[in-house]
Amino acid sequence: MNKALHLAPGEARCPGASTADIIASDGDHAPAHLTDPSYRFLGDADIPFEHYTSRDFFALEQKKLWSRVWQWACRVEDIPEPGDYYVYEIVEKSVLVVRTQDGSIKAYPNACLHRGTQLKPAGSCGRSKELRCPFHGFTWSLEGELTDVPCRWDFPHMDDENFRLPELKVETWGGFVFINFDTNAAPLAEHLGILPEHFAQWDLSEKFVALHVRKLLPANWKACLEAFLESFHVLETHPQGVLTVGDANTQYDIYGDTVSRFVHLVGFPSPHLKETFTQQQLLDALLAEGVVEGVGGEGSKLLVPEGSTARKVFAEHIQATLGKAYGKDLSHLSISETIDAIEYCLFPNTCFFPSLLFPMVYRFRPNGNDVDSCIFDLLYLQPVSDSGERPDPAEPVELDFEQSFHEVPGLDPGLATIYDQDTGNLIAQQRGFKSSTKPGETLGNYQEIRIRQLHQTLVKYLTAE
Repeated sequence: MNKALHLAPGEARCPGASTADIIASDGDHAPAHLTDPSYRFLGDADIPFEHYTSRDFFALEQKKLWSRVWQWACRVEDIPEPGDYYVYEIVEKSVLVVRTQDGSIKAYPNACLHRGTQLKPAGSCGRSKELRCPFHGFTWSLEGELTDVPCRWDFPHMDDENFRLPELKVETWGGFVFINFDTNAAPLAEHLGILPEHFAQWDLSEKFVALHVRKLLPANWKACLEAFLESFHVLETHPQGVLTVGDANTQYDIYGDTVSRFVHLVGFPSPHLKETFTQQQLLDALLAEGVVEGVGGEGSKLLVPEGSTARKVFAEHIQATLGKAYGKDLSHLSISETIDAIEYCLFPNTCFFPSLLFPMVYRFRPNGNDVDSCIFDLLYLQPVSDSGERPDPAEPVELDFEQSFHEVPGLDPGLATIYDQDTGNLIAQQRGFKSSTKPGETLGNYQEIRIRQLHQTLVKYLTAE
């Protein structure tokens, strides 16, 4: 008899030890919120495929989502000095983020107020003492004040104050610069929800971009994001990893409308496996994967002492190895904070991973006006050393649709394979959306709750006045 049939919708869970049970059994100082569940049933109706394929739906997103939502534009370290600028683009809009003379950050629409020419080229960054249009030379200060008009005698109708560059809302959190086109938008803090509280001891501003990959993906931005919101796919898509990661017992949490999380265990076998493994076998498998440079690989032989666990030994090894590489004492981290994949999603398109082994940030943006493709930014954030020295952020490595993550210098081959597997399904999914005679996708109540939350929040934006 299927016991799940006797449970209320959303109550069913994978049999066996839960993520919270396993983290609790580590016996250390993991943050309480990691084991505090925050789930609620959000219904089980299908999600229409037109959310991913309809040009009308895409146009509505452009009008009511991207023009009204807080979105990460760049890192603070991308514009460290006065005069530094960074051009951020979303659909058809272009934003010029600048560091002013007094050290503050401002964001302007990237358009000359004379005849509309972009003040800085699309996708560019650099340093400039002023903002000068390359067409006719109209010029503004970094603070947005009009400073030069060629042939000013021909513009007696121009008022300097009314010709200031219009400012967009801009705020920062965790070393990220967020912008919002909506002048009436609520403060960023309201959008961040639980994030500042949960990240209080995971200060992302004390990290720097050690690796940046920017890849074009052949599917709608939401489908691409959703490929990374659940662990349900691990058994089929990443079969090489089932010995060393939980999947069906991953913990899923949602917080309000704008934040969700999963806690995905490392050093614990998939519940799908029926065999029993020793802690030494699990540790050997973790080390063989070699997902961190200098950790594991041929010749590595750590032993699990009696009464200890693979998770504990592996976490201590990671802390020691990366602590030495980073010039930083990392021994204060719990086992879970060291090795588990803890992923927070901030609506609409950004994922933050705070753990030591998985220091990533993801962003998924529409690729211009193309409903069928997206731009994927993958950042690796490395802790600033205890010396305080902060290297310049890594330049993006650009990958086209067909290029592999194995082409990225410095990216571990095992992780490159995982990313290739994750993104390899996307073109088939986007095509399947359009081929299906079934009008929508049917989601699991628990394992795919983050996808449902994403669409419900999206619809709230699209139906708002």
